This record gives sequence, C-alpha cells and structure tokens, in this order.
Amino acid sequence: MWRHQTAQKVVKYTAASAAVAAATYGTVQYYQQHKKQRSALFALATPVYADPLQTPTPPGMRPHAFWTPPSRQEMLNDLKGLSRDGSEEKTEGEREFDVLVIGGGATGAGCTLDAATRGLRVAMVERDDFASGTSSKSTKLVHGGVRYLQKAIMGLDYEQWKMVREALHERKTFLNIAPYLSNELPILLPVYTWWQLPYFWIGCKMYDLLAGKQGITGSYALGRSKTLENFPMLRADGLVGSLVYFDGQHNDARMNAALAVTAAAHGAVVANHVEVTSLIKERDDDGRERVRGAMVRDNETGAEWAVRARGVINATGPFSDAILKMDEPQMADIVAPSSGVHLVLPSYFSPKNMGMLDPATTDGRVVFFLPWEGGVVAGTTDTRCDVTADPKPSEKEIEWILAEIRRFLSPEVKIRRGDVLSAWSGIRPLVRDPKAQNTKDLVRNHMIHESDSGLITIAGGKWTTYREMAKETVDRAVTSFALRPLRDCQTEHVRLIGSHAWSDTMFIKLVQSFGVDLDVAQHLAHNYGDRAWAVCALADRSAQQEALGERIHPRYPFVDAEVRYAVQYEYALSAVDVIARRTRLAFLDAQAARDALPKVIDIMATELHWDAARKQKEARKALEYLTTMGLPDSILSEDALLPANAKAKDAKRSGVTNVRTTRTLDLVDPASYYRRGVFSAEEIGAILAAFSEFDRQGDGHIVVADVLPMFDRINVPVPEGGVERYLQAAGVDQADMRASVEVEQIFDVLGEIKEAVNAKGRAPRGELNLNQIPTHRSGGGV
Repeated sequence: MWRHQTAQKVVKYTAASAAVAAATYGTVQYYQQHKKQRSALFALATPVYADPLQTPTPPGMRPHAFWTPPSRQEMLNDLKGLSRDGSEEKTEGEREFDVLVIGGGATGAGCTLDAATRGLRVAMVERDDFASGTSSKSTKLVHGGVRYLQKAIMGLDYEQWKMVREALHERKTFLNIAPYLSNELPILLPVYTWWQLPYFWIGCKMYDLLAGKQGITGSYALGRSKTLENFPMLRADGLVGSLVYFDGQHNDARMNAALAVTAAAHGAVVANHVEVTSLIKERDDDGRERVRGAMVRDNETGAEWAVRARGVINATGPFSDAILKMDEPQMADIVAPSSGVHLVLPSYFSPKNMGMLDPATTDGRVVFFLPWEGGVVAGTTDTRCDVTADPKPSEKEIEWILAEIRRFLSPEVKIRRGDVLSAWSGIRPLVRDPKAQNTKDLVRNHMIHESDSGLITIAGGKWTTYREMAKETVDRAVTSFALRPLRDCQTEHVRLIGSHAWSDTMFIKLVQSFGVDLDVAQHLAHNYGDRAWAVCALADRSAQQEALGERIHPRYPFVDAEVRYAVQYEYALSAVDVIARRTRLAFLDAQAARDALPKVIDIMATELHWDAARKQKEARKALEYLTTMGLPDSILSEDALLPANAKAKDAKRSGVTNVRTTRTLDLVDPASYYRRGVFSAEEIGAILAAFSEFDRQGDGHIVVADVLPMFDRINVPVPEGGVERYLQAAGVDQADMRASVEVEQIFDVLGEIKEAVNAKGRAPRGELNLNQIPTHRSGGGV
C-alpha cells in the first residue's frame, strides 16, 4: 500500500516539476540535463499502473514534457545485475528477472510490454535490431483476413471463422493504441463478371458484421464509372464495378520500435544487438531441470554475461528452432518457413488513399496493391524457403508479382521491371505442433509450446494479432513460472509512446512552430506522433536553409534530426537500423538509401563517436543489406562513403576515360535508367558509349540521321516495320533528319524496342542485344 501511494506521488511530482522546468528551460533541453533523476523516478513509479507517457496536454498541442528512455548502457548495466549507473551490484534477488524474453520482433516486444504493464520485472534481448526480421517485412496491413473469411464460409470451418473474428477485434485495438502509426485504408475489389458482384457484396458485409462494435468504416459498392474515377489505373475492359472494404494499415518497423520503447517506459529492460549464446538450466526442488536464464553477448563489444530469470520466453519467429535446440538438441523443427516477397513501386501507379486486392490470381494466391509511405507496396508470394537472416527475393517471384499487376491495370499503364524501387523477402514462420499426432500439419494461427524444462515458445500468427498472442503467452508464463503479477493484462488500453498528445492536425503546429516543410511535418507527425516535437528540436540549426532540418535525400521527407533521434531515443546502433527500420528509406527506394548512406553515417559517427574504421565497417554492412533490398551485388565494390558516381567523376578529373567517364555522364545519370528502365548496367554502358560517339557537338544530342547507325553499332535488333513508330512515340521529329534527339529519348525508344523484340523471342538470349535482364539483378529493380 505504501509503495503504491509513494509511486503515485512520484509520478505526479515528476510530471508537475517537469512542466514547470520545461516552461523555464525548454522541454528537450531540461529533459536531457536531468536524465538520470528521471530514470530513477520512473523506475520507482513503474510497478504502479500509471502511464508514465500520459500528459495532460490537449491533443495537437506541444506536450509539456518528454519522457526520455534510459540509455543503452543503463539497460546493459541492469541486465548485468548492476545499478543503472553501473556503480554497484544488486542483491541476488534484485538481479533475477521474472521473465526473460528472447526476440525483439512484434511478438517479443508485445510480450515484454504485456509483462511490464502487469508489474512484472522483465528483460528483452534481441540479436540484431527491433523488427530486423519478419516484423519489418510484412504487407503493412492490420487486417482480419478477407481470404480466411472466404475459406471459413466455403468450408464451414469454425476455427477459421473464430480466427477472423479475433483478428478484427485486434484490428480495432491496434488503431486505438497507436493512432498515428496506423490508419484505416479502403481496399478495392474489382469485379469483371456480373455474378461476382452480389457474391463479393455479401462477403464484405459479413466481414463488417463479424467485426461488430469493433468495426471500422463499412464497405460499399461502386459502379463502373465510379470505380474508374476512384482508381483510374484499373483495366477498364470488361469491368462491371467494384466493392470497397476497409482494413487497417501501419508502419510495421516503427510500430515495433514504439512497442519496445513503451515497454521501457513501463520499467522493462530492452536491449538490441544482444545475442543469446546458451540457456542456463538449474534443477528445481523436484529434481527437474528448468531453464532459469541465458548467457548473452553484446554484439557491439563482445562482452558476455549471465542473465538470470524465473522463466524464459522464446519469441524469435523464424529462428525459434535455433533457441529450442539450445534446450533440446534432438527436437524436431516446429517452423515451416515461407517466403513472402513484396515490391515497392512509384506512387503514381496507385491512388494516394486507396489500395486494391486481386482475389483471383493465376495460381490462386492473393495480390495486394497498396499505397504506403509515399510508395506502392505490391505482393505477396508464399513459397517454401530456408531460414536466413536477410533473404533475397528471387527474380521469378518478382516477375510473377509484376505479371499479376499487369493483368489488372490498364494497358496504358506500363509497369516495367526497372520501375521496382525496392524489393524484399520476409520469412513467415508457419508452425507445426510437435505434440500433434500428425506433425506434417501446420497450425493455422499461432502456437504456444512449453518444453519439459519450462522454456515457452510462441511462434506463428501475424502482426495484427501480436497483442493477443503476447497476452496468451504471458498468461502461460504466469502459471508456469509461478509469478505474482500486480494486475491482469492491460495492453488493450495502453497507448504507445507518441500517441497521447497526437492529433490529425498536429503537423500544422509543427509547420508554424519550426518552419519545417509541409511534407516533412506530415511525415514526422505520422511516424513519431507527439514525439515529432522532440525530433524537430534535434534538427540541425547550423545550416543556412529556408526550412528547419536537412533532408537525408532530396526526394524523401526524412531529415537529419530523425537520425539523431533514432540514436538518442530509439536505440539505433547501426546505419542499417536507421535506413531500414527507424526511417523506411531502404524499403521505399533502395538506391535513395544508398545515396543517403554517407550523410547518415556521418551523423551517427558524431552521435556515437565512430572512428574512420567503424564508419567504413558500417558502410560495408549497409551495402550488403541493400543487396537484399534490390541493389545489385556490384555495389559491394563501391566506396560507400563517397556519393554515387563520385569515383567516375574523380577519374574524369584525372584524365581517365572509359564508358562511365565520357562526356555523356555529365548529362544523364545511368543509375536512373538502371532503376526505371529495362536495361542492365552493361547495356546502359554500351548505349552511353555509342551515344557519346555520335554526339559530335558534346551537348547531349544526336541527329535523327544518326539513330539507325548508332543502333547498328550496338547491334540492336530492329523490329519489323522499322523504328519510325518508336521514334514518333518518343516525340522525335522524323521528317527532319537534322532534328536533335536527346539521350532520354534514345532510352525510351530502346526500351520499347527491347520489350517488343523479347515478346516475339527474336533475339538470341544472353547476349548484349537488349533482349534480357540478367538474372544477377534478382532482388529488386534499381
């Protein structure tokens, strides 16, 4: 009782003193100066369920106070059994956690937050970074599962029905606890036969009905003209109309980071880049061997130590079997990994606020086509695969997705292989119950397995149901580990960090207060919630610029302050942490992420005191990661700390000439064609070299009379009927043989010729005849 009252007073005193101090000294500055006292006060207040992130600030207004997470070193000290400042050791009882969670993905972070808000002492360790695996590579949907409902109805399957109903309940909870990171999204179902219209209508209405009071906006039907008005890119031939239903969408990796930091706010110890090397076992009073913690290693320093706990939860997704075999080496695998590939295309391929679902692909799979963070996500596949840390999507899967997209988009909307800005493969951890009689059958949703030694493993499921999975897992842990929580599960009502003072119009205040560009303000409000104020406060004011904050890439709204915020407030330790998971640049545009890399590394080097060797190591790791996001393996030979093409420019200044240092390179960026066209790097080099040869004035133009000789020089297979219609489509005046032709027009013409020739199969495969994209480009278009 005394502890409860004291902690409540501490929370009130801290909030009140913080508000006064913020008014006097400035919010962020005050909180940075008094970090240690704050951490101690909130550590004392944690066992009482009073949200330390809650502020009395009206939504949309600047918060009076910013809670600052403990530093990573303070977290590590806690894991090592020291006081957070590292000055003294704790007693044996204080060193032991109630629960140790292995894995920092959606489920692991969810379990950690659940346990912490129940008043349990919990620690979470993650080998890489929060959401570094499956949890950052989802379809970005928060959904009940329309296709599962169809299976439930057609197969009279109650389990499927129940699974959809649970997911629809969690969908609403998701939107409530993280409103700035998630949103409703209308999804269009195109209808091309009349009999499908009532069928889809009934299905969508049942989806709405099943959600009940947990529902969001209801579905509706559109006629043919209204369908094309809302989704003009759609194939019009044979279109009858459409159904529009609503699901949720979110920023998965940022949601994961918010879960981890919110758990820390409620007293949990969270540490990324800390790997479990073995499990600690002890015999209990009955003589049974029980898992009572783990040996861990800090992958930053190599230091190793023991973390003691009354019980351990294995929440490592596709890597669950690796932890299970630490406990029982002979145990059969429970994970049946499945690869889900997604592509990101430019935003102009889809309306800004409406997605589409193709429910009838050529092989029965479902393809989503969804606007997300300024791009368009298309996917997904479902293919058996091996478990690897950073899988690469295969060219076959990429081409299958593109082929399916072309089927439902207008023929005038040409999607080419090179339009793919990024591509990734995520591993879905489908699971089989090792205790089931038929171990070949997969569990439809998720599974909680408890080994003889007490290790609890949670696997399977999906992002939408992470909270329910975490609740069931912690419920099992409370029983199995004989824990005594202060209260029952609270996470249905715990709002995540950034939610408390956020509103839909908060971005306007950011523009007015800081002068940031409108798109930057909207991006910050949508990805950081009320913590966008702290991000803006960290922006670089030293540069003479019109708007506050320097962009890390000119085409995207990510600013330098986000890199600082990621390091100071969200435990980012590597360049990949920032470009892939704190910002989402690598997922939106792999080439843009590569271009932004030098600037990101420079900012992180200042924050984390990196030397030149560490900067080069980070650059190498980031380039290796980007080869799994769509860039070709050839980038590994680059110096990542130099801007793109800097080597070629340096060589040119030194008088060195080759294909990549001709005068044409000053007029065109070949990387843009490698990304957006249908050409390989070798083909681009040959085209630019030939163009330079005929560009006699050196001004980036050739004449119409030189087009065919140039094509003959690089052995272009001229299609039947000649090239006149291709030149006309590219805007070239063919009547005047002295008319100028720009290099961009040449690429447009050759792109059309290449597609036409490949369609007829005239050119021999494998030669530099503009007839084939090399297979080494697997993994995404650049």
